Amino acid sequence: MYKKQWNRAIRQTNCVHRSGGVSSGACSTNASPYIIAFGVAQLILSQIKNFGQLWWLSSVAAAMSFTYSFIGLGLEIAKFASTGRIKGTITGVSIGPTVTPVQKVWRVFQALGNIAFAYSYNMDTVKSPPSELETMKVANRFSVAVTTLFYMLCGCFGYAAFGDSSPGNLLTSTGLKPYWLLDIANVAVVLHLLGAYQVYSQPLFAFVEEKAAKWFPDSRFVNKETKIRLPGSSKDGNYYYNFNMFRLVWRTVFVVVSTVISVLVPFFNDVVGLLGAIGFWPLTVYFPVEMYIAERKLARWSRTWVLLKLLSFGCFVVTLVAAAGSVAGIIDDLKASKGS
Repeated sequence: MYKKQWNRAIRQTNCVHRSGGVSSGACSTNASPYIIAFGVAQLILSQIKNFGQLWWLSSVAAAMSFTYSFIGLGLEIAKFASTGRIKGTITGVSIGPTVTPVQKVWRVFQALGNIAFAYSYNMDTVKSPPSELETMKVANRFSVAVTTLFYMLCGCFGYAAFGDSSPGNLLTSTGLKPYWLLDIANVAVVLHLLGAYQVYSQPLFAFVEEKAAKWFPDSRFVNKETKIRLPGSSKDGNYYYNFNMFRLVWRTVFVVVSTVISVLVPFFNDVVGLLGAIGFWPLTVYFPVEMYIAERKLARWSRTWVLLKLLSFGCFVVTLVAAAGSVAGIIDDLKASKGS
């Protein structure tokens, strides 16, 4: 779903550029072919076992992330500088004919989900010495501080430049120029998301396959591995592919289902908010907090225990309202798409 946003953005911005910089209905494109193309690519990549753990994938993703992030921020600053005035207000989107008070509340809740999605991350193990604890403390403080600063700059400059007409996804906006630089940013996003899909999916693939092997230890369908020599490798070479029928069927079904859902619900901001709401509290807050309490053996009702529980509960409330706002947004988008 996400990749089609940027594929379509490249085509649409180029169309607007050719038409003289005026966005029109003639430049609108159908998203479905791009979603399907992304699904086909993931069908192939998903069959590569542990693809998400390849060392070079993180390097490419980081490079692409820096590329489109700095381009986006630079274009926002340039857009703001070209007008020289702040279009947004401290209270946010104005209530009027296009936005009701209830819709504004739902949008605030949805925005919480988007923020939660942006701050969802996991930590990997690091080598020692130095101490893993000290290394991760420094890494977390630095990364969260830099991330927060960058998000604030992007959000503030974007809203200052566009005001109430701020697009949900700035890199798919036709209001930023030059178009060729915007295209580079969108290509970087496409490359980033090709690997990001696998980074998120591969742990789920591995989990299901391990459980299936444990539940059905005698099943040839689940456990049989067939080595297929890859083209160009010698008979005694090490270049072969381990084919497994269950892996083929399960991963194919997963990609096909996710692709179909993306075609049926192609609403970027609302879906991102919903995903952020679903994953934020359990993965980013609840489990780390409970692990910390268990590891430190904190006494129940001690000051630290109470504060951590309050933090967890507060984030749980954020998850609930963010999910509600995102669902409301999806419903509104579905109504609008049916009426159009």
